[in-house]
Amino acid sequence: MFSYPDLFVICGELEFYDEQRDVILNPTVIFEVLSNSTESFDRGEKFLRYQIWNLSLQDYVLISQTSPTVEHFSRQSDGSWTYRVFQGVSASFAIKSIKCTFKLADIYERVTFPPEEQTKPAPKKKSVKAAKTKSVTQSRRKK
Repeated sequence: MFSYPDLFVICGELEFYDEQRDVILNPTVIFEVLSNSTESFDRGEKFLRYQIWNLSLQDYVLISQTSPTVEHFSRQSDGSWTYRVFQGVSASFAIKSIKCTFKLADIYERVTFPPEEQTKPAPKKKSVKAAKTKSVTQSRRKK
């Protein structure tokens, strides 16, 4: 099963899977625009496939449709990946493998997001661990 990225950059000569020339084997950077229907696959199985089968892949970039957020995974010399997230239209990020810097303001130039109140996440609940720690501390005070 082949996966097709939303956008990719190749450095050097194109390498194809077969004579149909519709599957590229040597991307340097892959960009995926996330949607509700593809986000899980783009973050999981698809990214894993790219890591295993595309040794030329140096950078994997996920672009949100719901907020000005870009996630950048970069392959290290030992094969591991680093992760950085960039948020807000004033942010920018560099992709060293292609010597390029991107401004989120340019990426999201004609995109309008809902007012901030509608996009804020719900407040986080206290963790079970924190609650247990509190009750243990309270019981020690009573003694």
